[in-house]
Amino acid sequence: MSKPRVVALALVFLIGNGTVSAQKTSPGPVTPSAEQRKTSEPYTGDLSIFESEGREKRLQINRVMDILSISAGKSVADIGAGSGWFTVRAAKRVGGGTVYAVDINPEAVRHISERAEKEKLSNVKTILSKPDDPLLTRDSVDAVLLLKTYHEVAHPVQLLRNLRPALRTGARVGIIDRNGNGENHGVGSDVVIREAKEAGYKLTEQYDFVKGDNVDYFLVFTAAE
Repeated sequence: MSKPRVVALALVFLIGNGTVSAQKTSPGPVTPSAEQRKTSEPYTGDLSIFESEGREKRLQINRVMDILSISAGKSVADIGAGSGWFTVRAAKRVGGGTVYAVDINPEAVRHISERAEKEKLSNVKTILSKPDDPLLTRDSVDAVLLLKTYHEVAHPVQLLRNLRPALRTGARVGIIDRNGNGENHGVGSDVVIREAKEAGYKLTEQYDFVKGDNVDYFLVFTAAE
């Protein structure tokens, strides 16, 4: 048998036993895309957890609304509305405006509808949304807030992309969350900024006054031109 024939047979044997593959050039590390990163399971428990005493002061929610330019006559979207804690506060501020309480949890949507009726807030409209689409109509909102919700969004870039058509000129999108690894009810602010940029937004303001513990952060975005 000639040497070339022997070499060829030897290579076939080695490949079949997985010993040659280690000699191949290994690809570089793969960075997970925004759609693949870890997220926390959406909360479906007792909604009263969002009504803790002192929360309004800890989150400085009136200052948050000032920064988002939420005022009389404006239309606001509360994405991941939960118990409607922020929804009712925004509804009282906008008066003749409208607040859209958006959530993927049917129980939350039902709860907010009943709460708005009980508190006589006729300017609250509820939306049972999709995980990657808030289902807001085009040019319908002046401001948006995702309050401690973003870390639960499984497809954040797609959600933000689907939100863009609903934004009126100059609309501000606020995201309040806590630093974390995605699955511990928090996500790094740098991750949020990167994903928002991918979805077509630009960061305009960044704060860490929320709760004053250097853990929570407040980011403000507008649609990039």
